[in-house]
Amino acid sequence: MSPLPACQTLLLHSHGGVLHISLNRPQSRNAMSLEMVGELRAVLAVVRDEPQLRALVLSGSGGHFCAGGDIKDMAHARSDGAEAYRELNRAFGALLEEAERTPQVLITVLDGAVLGGGFGLACVSDIAIAHYQAQFGLPETSLGLIPAQIAPFVVKRIGLTQTRRLALTAARFDGEEAGRLGLVHFVERDAQAMAERLSEALDQVLRCAPGANAATKALLLNTGEWPLGTVLDQAAEAFSQAVVGHEGVEGTLAFVQKREPAWAKRTY
Repeated sequence: MSPLPACQTLLLHSHGGVLHISLNRPQSRNAMSLEMVGELRAVLAVVRDEPQLRALVLSGSGGHFCAGGDIKDMAHARSDGAEAYRELNRAFGALLEEAERTPQVLITVLDGAVLGGGFGLACVSDIAIAHYQAQFGLPETSLGLIPAQIAPFVVKRIGLTQTRRLALTAARFDGEEAGRLGLVHFVERDAQAMAERLSEALDQVLRCAPGANAATKALLLNTGEWPLGTVLDQAAEAFSQAVVGHEGVEGTLAFVQKREPAWAKRTY
């Protein structure tokens, strides 16, 4: 695997085809600074073409996932005018785009504050695991701001009706409500249960062929964004390539031979 970039705001640990990424600014509840955005984008750029990496696990240190954008960055940008704010905001949107489209399975582990930008990161994950007392919310309008880059991803995740209510009230809600909204997939009562759920999810992911997962994820994300005929044409092409590709050959052979395929792993 290519060397991972040196990071000041992230803790990185790779093992058994899984890269664990921990947001590491606990003094600010892992608020998303421009430096952190840049480091996350750099990590995603490195791992994008690393087929041996099967999953990315994104969590936060110090008992919180992410409390949103860093107000200090906004204050520093004030002297540079509106253009600086536009670039700062758009950089986070680019991160969300890149995180959503990463070919690996992206799993978020959510506890403590899951606000603003943290909320957005939860919305682009493939699997989200939350503590039942985690605090979710879109606080931007209560600060006189707007959830500019986050809003489209929230709408895709939970629908326009619920997004309008949450964004226009800045309402806070817990992990149980996040589960009812469909924002997260699993809600657990304690750290041990969250760890066990993560282990189970990784076990399931690692049973699947990495190339097939990447192609399936791309197909699912294109559904609803491109014309149906185009999606189905591209899906047929991807399927034909999968059938004759090494994963398809190995998978069908393993099924016939009643064994696990070569990509199946249990160490992470």
